[in-house]
Amino acid sequence: MTRMSVFGVARRSLWAPAVVLLAACASTTIRDSWFDPSVRTLPFGKILVVTVGGDFAQRRIFEDAVAARLENVGVRGEPGYRTLPDAKATEAQMEAAVARAGADGMMLVRLGALHTHTEVRSTRVPGPGAPGPGWHGWYGSWYAVPEVTQVRISTVETTVFDVPTRKLVWTGVTQTFDPASFRTEAAGLADAIVGALAAHKLTPSGKS
Repeated sequence: MTRMSVFGVARRSLWAPAVVLLAACASTTIRDSWFDPSVRTLPFGKILVVTVGGDFAQRRIFEDAVAARLENVGVRGEPGYRTLPDAKATEAQMEAAVARAGADGMMLVRLGALHTHTEVRSTRVPGPGAPGPGWHGWYGSWYAVPEVTQVRISTVETTVFDVPTRKLVWTGVTQTFDPASFRTEAAGLADAIVGALAAHKLTPSGKS
């Protein structure tokens, strides 16, 4: 994540604002999830992955990433762009795509917008001038200044349906902090989603 520290002017004649930027690696986590074990007791054999939101390239990149990750856990993954139109698909087109793919699961992924979360907290910095000997020189030489932290967050909502019953099996919301680019973060996002399915035994046993 990106942290921005702005040191304000406690004593304006002595302090000038400074900006420090610290960069860290992006990370994807599952913020919330829900699972209904009564809907499906067997692992999926094939899942059709359909993405909405984002642009044309983002949808293809992500569907390919999820399909590849599903293959690693023993589930055949079918990117939706192979059978669905680039524009918004109708219910009939969705039904036809599922039938053509021969999938027993359908994953619907909604790509959310990237937004910036800002936090302001108080920190203390030393005052001007060198302190005298011992600890007495430090007393009263520290000043409270605001520290502003800005974090970019990308949110994705995923729902997985059981095709035979048309019921919802699993849904989850993931957050990616400080994403560099969609192509860079797609694999990590796919890992988080498919990993959650594996944890609920919705992929073949012995796979993770």
